[in-house]
Amino acid sequence: MASVDECRQALHELAARMDANAETVRKRVDLDRTLACRITDLGVAFHGRLTGGRLFDLADGDDPKAKIALSTTSDDLIRLVRGELDIPRALATRQISISANPFDLLKLRKLL
Repeated sequence: MASVDECRQALHELAARMDANAETVRKRVDLDRTLACRITDLGVAFHGRLTGGRLFDLADGDDPKAKIALSTTSDDLIRLVRGELDIPRALATRQISISANPFDLLKLRKLL
């Protein structure tokens, strides 16, 4: 099981990668939404904002009003960020779940 710090670091790495590729990400998915990442096995959450192809304002704690919510285990989050997790399969097997309105889910599919 990954630690809270490892999960936090993985999310910051994801944000840095998105920042470095913001133009490409924005072309695929141009959203301005709040985001929550809930780590089920650790009982912790992180939140931020997805806008302009970037992930901003990452912070500890849940955002119950987040427009997009990802729930997964700590190890699966690490694997997801590293690109080691087949996302469609993980969604089908409920290793991860994404809660968002249907239009946002369609846009997010372009990132998968």
